[in-house]
Amino acid sequence: MASQPAVTDDVRSQMGRDGKRAAQKTVLDARQRLTSSSGTRASFDFELMHDYADSRLSAALPMAAIVAILAIVATFWVPPVFTALWAGAVLLSMLIVVLMAQRFKTSDPSKFNAGQWTTSFVAGETVLGLAWSLLALFTLVANPETLTPVMFAMVLVAVAANAVATHTLPPATLVSTMPVTLTVSANLIALGGTLNYTLAAVAVCGEIFFVYLARQLHASELETITHQGEKDALINELEEARHMSDEARRHAEQANIAKSQFLATMSHELRTPLNAIIGFSEVLKSELLGPHQVPQYKEYAGDIHSSGQHLLNLINELLDLSRIEAGKYELNEEVVSLVDIAEDCRRMMELRAKAKGIDLIYSVGDNLPKLWGDERAIRQVVLNLLSNAIKFTPQHGKVILVVTRSGDGGQMVSVKDNGPGIPEDEIETVLSSFGQGSLAQKTAEQGAGLGLPIVQKIMELHQGRFDLFSKLRFGTEVIATFPRARVMDALAPVVEKKNRLQIFSEAG
Repeated sequence: MASQPAVTDDVRSQMGRDGKRAAQKTVLDARQRLTSSSGTRASFDFELMHDYADSRLSAALPMAAIVAILAIVATFWVPPVFTALWAGAVLLSMLIVVLMAQRFKTSDPSKFNAGQWTTSFVAGETVLGLAWSLLALFTLVANPETLTPVMFAMVLVAVAANAVATHTLPPATLVSTMPVTLTVSANLIALGGTLNYTLAAVAVCGEIFFVYLARQLHASELETITHQGEKDALINELEEARHMSDEARRHAEQANIAKSQFLATMSHELRTPLNAIIGFSEVLKSELLGPHQVPQYKEYAGDIHSSGQHLLNLINELLDLSRIEAGKYELNEEVVSLVDIAEDCRRMMELRAKAKGIDLIYSVGDNLPKLWGDERAIRQVVLNLLSNAIKFTPQHGKVILVVTRSGDGGQMVSVKDNGPGIPEDEIETVLSSFGQGSLAQKTAEQGAGLGLPIVQKIMELHQGRFDLFSKLRFGTEVIATFPRARVMDALAPVVEKKNRLQIFSEAG
């Protein structure tokens, strides 16, 4: 429950950052719309006009061909001179628009002025639209009764072609299509007759339809540009996050190198006086040069010796953990006997266990092969596990050391005690570097909280597993499991030392 406020604060902080980011985005979008000539975003205006210019340039030859075909077809009803004049006016207007589009394509994007270019393109399209509207003058030089269906067809072709070509610039769509529609429709209405009225109505409906289609195409194009912009922004954010991550990793590596150099230097500087302190305190404690006249001196020498040993062990643990975390802890692997290592560690810890009245029980499985591993590292694992168990087991308690096969065919070392146990919410803390549970903080036993983290790291280097099971008032069990791949089944199984001594004595 203690961690709940911290979690809540983190959530609130994250929500605050998200809200601030959303507000900034809203303000930016509003500013972009206010400065945009198209009512969307200023950053999209260039893309839309760029697409418009591309469309006009790519459609120039097809549109010229359409104008030529319409002019040739119109010569069946209209004198060729007038169709040629009309076609020339339209083609000249188209050439103006194409030249403007080409100039836009070659202009400097950094000097882009949306309002100026929009005005220029709309003016050019207006001239083009007026040129197309000259179709209405054909009725002055030809028979209107036979010409009106042809004019109607030419209007639909002009409106459709221009609407599609200018869909990314809505004002251009209107000025390039509406003049021809209005003039021809007005001419048809002026001529009168049911057919002409119908053709005029259909022409107006066609204008509305193609303008609506152009609007839909514009919305689709705008949505595509929006998605592309969001994708580019996301890519930029990811790239920026990657750079920040690389920078943070570089700083972390530099800090880690500095830490390693500091520990290496300090270990040398500390170990030299510590060895002297431990050595001289050993002499004083043992009274090698004569008995102390004051009995407390011997006690003080013992305290100095034990404190020096504790500090030296702490320095060694710090260096081991630092090397492991830096990836410089190299295993000196060879064929070792887990049974022999466990037996040696049991013997070393037996005096400490007897001093507290703890019953240290040792059990070994039958026919255990040897292992491929680092003897010093494995010895450190077993010693750390036994030391922790004895440290936190109350007087007259019990500690059980078991070496046996694991379920997957590997080998395991289990240390179980009947101490007070560890609360479930403190297990993660106990397994972290410098982490100590509430029991360790209350007890008088010394420790830096590095034993179990070092055991974890060493087991990882051996591709093994470390598990801790604990229950309050029922005790704790820790298990270090070596994988099946490290078991040397091809070698002769290890026989307990006791049995080997019996065999040798019988042979003698």
